[in-house]
Amino acid sequence: MDPVHVTREQIDRYNKPGPRYTSYPTVPVWSAQFGESDYRAALAAVAARPDETLSVYVHLPFCAERCAYCGCNATSTKHPHVVDAYLDRVERELSIVAPLLGERRRVVQLHWGGGTPNFLSEAQARRLMAMLDAAFAIDREGEIALEMDPRLGSPEQAVFYRELGFNRVSLGVQDIEPRVQAAIGRIQPFERTAALFAACRAAGYASVNLDLVYGLPYQSAESFARTLDAVIDLGPDRLACFSYAHLPQARPNQKRVDAAGLPSPYAKFGLFQQAVQRFTAAGYDWIGMDHFALADDELAVAAREKRLHRNFMGYTVRPAPHLLGLGMSAIGDLGGCFAQTDAHLGRYQKALDEGRLPIVRGHWLSADDRRRRAAITHLMCNLELPLSSALDEGDEAMVEAIERVAAHAEEGLVEVDGERIVVTDLGRFFLRNLCMELDAYLARTAERPLFSRTI
Repeated sequence: MDPVHVTREQIDRYNKPGPRYTSYPTVPVWSAQFGESDYRAALAAVAARPDETLSVYVHLPFCAERCAYCGCNATSTKHPHVVDAYLDRVERELSIVAPLLGERRRVVQLHWGGGTPNFLSEAQARRLMAMLDAAFAIDREGEIALEMDPRLGSPEQAVFYRELGFNRVSLGVQDIEPRVQAAIGRIQPFERTAALFAACRAAGYASVNLDLVYGLPYQSAESFARTLDAVIDLGPDRLACFSYAHLPQARPNQKRVDAAGLPSPYAKFGLFQQAVQRFTAAGYDWIGMDHFALADDELAVAAREKRLHRNFMGYTVRPAPHLLGLGMSAIGDLGGCFAQTDAHLGRYQKALDEGRLPIVRGHWLSADDRRRRAAITHLMCNLELPLSSALDEGDEAMVEAIERVAAHAEEGLVEVDGERIVVTDLGRFFLRNLCMELDAYLARTAERPLFSRTI
């Protein structure tokens, strides 16, 4: 992919706080008035459609050590009994939720995220998978995915998780440069990452993927090129290149990050553009906003055929109508609503000890929410906005929103092609900004500190 020319003025103008649109409406819009009774009603709505499949996400928040840059809901511990106690509560959550959904619903997508899922001992991991198998009919031909930290991983662990049923694995790399690793509190020799990657390949995972982060302290074009070349040489099936969001007011652990070492917005943009150029030159297709997949990967094929989907677990070709979230801070997208559990470990556990589901916020989607969600999702995944499906006769607010997207044709971010608005190569770098034009709630959430900047 040829580099596109972007000016500093454009970077300054478009670099503003905005959502990543893993959901619409976004989390700050959701209401604390949404509670357990609402969630139970959503579960009942899913139960009334027993033939519809599920995706399941399990949040495992534990890490051996909290990285300075981390934006996840995570906690560090050195005590196995803390994990055991947490799994006790996840089991209680399952014992309430699963019967409300109906007997052993079919699950086509399962994801363990964190935190550090491979922080669990083999006994703890077996216990969790047994709990899930007892509650659901997990399709072993579906997406069974796991996030692994190479600092804790081993060849034996790669074999163990494959035998447990996982067929996809993502390894966190972030950056291979020692100075950058020291700045973010994550010392991870590349030799260890490469060894675990090779072990995962040998174990027979269908997809072995790597995650990078750009915009970290002391990253430069030269140093990041070394990281990009190193991961390309490994030959992963997919790559993610996430933007570092420096939000110390929301993530106190990020106060350990030296903000003076962060690249400028213009330099940060250059790092991502460099990643796009190198990955596409190496045979990867640019997927959605920040993912890359080999051209024959099913994700790349789906993107070319305009049938890619995205949920809280990432881009997928096998979306289920409902996503069930388990564990602290987990989010569900089911039965016409979003619902989130308590992100505080103690409160999450206390609620379950009292026999309550620890729901702290949620949102019932209106008809307008659904229209805008469909438009934003298709724009984020498939880089186009089909006008015929996005417009409802008489829906003036939606018409105005689409006109705002189309207006970006003047600057070359989109092209209006008959019945579609199509995102250009330049516009892909500002995909979040384009989606913000469709957001009916943004005016009331724009000042909230939870949003990262779009560059």
